Amino acid sequence: MRYYPVHSGYPPYTRVNQAIEAAFAEHGRGGVRMPSKVYVGLVENGDFRTMPAYMPALGIAGVKIVNVHPNNRARGLPTVMALTEIIDVATGVPQAIVNATELTAMRTGAAGAIAAKYLSPRRTVTLGVVGAGRQAEALVEAIAATLTIDEIRVWSRTEKSSEAFAARYADYNAVSVSIERACDCDVLNTTTPSRKPLIMADWIGEGTHINAIGADAPGKQELDPRILTGAEVFVDDPGQAAHSGEINVPIETGLYDTGMIAGTLGEVVIGKRGRSSPGAVTVFDSTGLAIQDLAIAALIIERDDGYDLPFP
Repeated sequence: MRYYPVHSGYPPYTRVNQAIEAAFAEHGRGGVRMPSKVYVGLVENGDFRTMPAYMPALGIAGVKIVNVHPNNRARGLPTVMALTEIIDVATGVPQAIVNATELTAMRTGAAGAIAAKYLSPRRTVTLGVVGAGRQAEALVEAIAATLTIDEIRVWSRTEKSSEAFAARYADYNAVSVSIERACDCDVLNTTTPSRKPLIMADWIGEGTHINAIGADAPGKQELDPRILTGAEVFVDDPGQAAHSGEINVPIETGLYDTGMIAGTLGEVVIGKRGRSSPGAVTVFDSTGLAIQDLAIAALIIERDDGYDLPFP
């Protein structure tokens, strides 16, 4: 067994996006085995999640364990940390343990990029960004490998954060703006941990595509439910989305129903589903799939890198 700390750098988004797109295609064809992720709540405002999957097409199986601790920044620690274990399909013997902390952000960014690739009606876009953390960065970088970004409009709860984000992406004409202005865009990324709607329906124009990323646990929501009821909502996985995605609170309150889901991103990738018209508002409700973790881990373990660990 080998441990991959990923010290020698990460694969480029061109490769990551391709791998994640292929994983979603397999999901759309029904070619994966993947139960919904399991959440374990912890005492001090945090949780950890286990995410198993098997992808026969890649001959890869494994599980990721990932935590989410919102107060970790005050401790000098990442909010999200993760490890992925890959096992031999024939024997179950552990083959690899991969440091998946940064890979988690990258594979989530890639999912948003694939959603934008298929659901944005434009190839050159103004990108709206609500939330200015690491996940927002990953989405910008992944989307830039798929679409042409002519401007970024970013909002954060603190002006200092949004201005720093804009400075990092000055090459894309990034500017710090009000939240309403950030929503006046072609593709909108939302990555906050909000538990009440931040994005109002009146702020969203025709043809906008929204990557709703922040709602990844029960009780979280970023979008006005009126956006969801008026939009074409595509999910990564229906069961996970209903439990812990952007649609979870509207379903709980009776404002939304799983029968209103327009399809999965996998179905979009294989051409089975898609936006109905250029003027439709589309939403990608992302909760994060274990197959994404296997797909990006496969890019890491193909390298001649890592350390041998004795097992069993």
